[in-house]
Amino acid sequence: MKFGFDIDDTLINLREHAFQIYNRKLNKNISLDVFNALTTMGIHEAFGLTREEGGKLWTSLRDDIYYSDCAPFPHAREILHELVKQGHEVYYITARAKEHTERTRDWLVQNGFPVVEGHFYCGMSDTEKVHIIEALKLDYYFDDKPNVLETLSQLPVKAYVKDRCYNQHLDLPRITSWDQLWEELKL
Repeated sequence: MKFGFDIDDTLINLREHAFQIYNRKLNKNISLDVFNALTTMGIHEAFGLTREEGGKLWTSLRDDIYYSDCAPFPHAREILHELVKQGHEVYYITARAKEHTERTRDWLVQNGFPVVEGHFYCGMSDTEKVHIIEALKLDYYFDDKPNVLETLSQLPVKAYVKDRCYNQHLDLPRITSWDQLWEELKL
């Protein structure tokens, strides 16, 4: 079978990692309770920033956010390794900007994710992401982003949402922790 995975906030806890970096850089001490109560993907509002100010801050800190010690969600790496061990194909499909392609792939490898040549896609819009998912003829796809998941309903792929505070409105099967994947898929 073919499995596709988004990276940010699906396999790795990127928004929380960025939230902690914002706290340090802005000399704030905003609690994770505030983070967990956010109903949007953006974290800027928790710091009293406008969308534009938040975008500028994210851009200025992007290397720290993307390429430092962002933690994978528990069991994410192990599950992907087990899928590969069982003979399944694992694909990574991320909408990170194209200029981050090589560094993102290298970061995944350095952090123990199983990355096979030709199974990594980066640098596309959400619409293009859906086209890649369709072209690959994935059996399963996992993402956190409502805009992507809502457009997959017309495809034969079985979509799962990685449970996050901003995607509670989605009526799709949920992965709240990666160790539940075996039970969900009955592999």
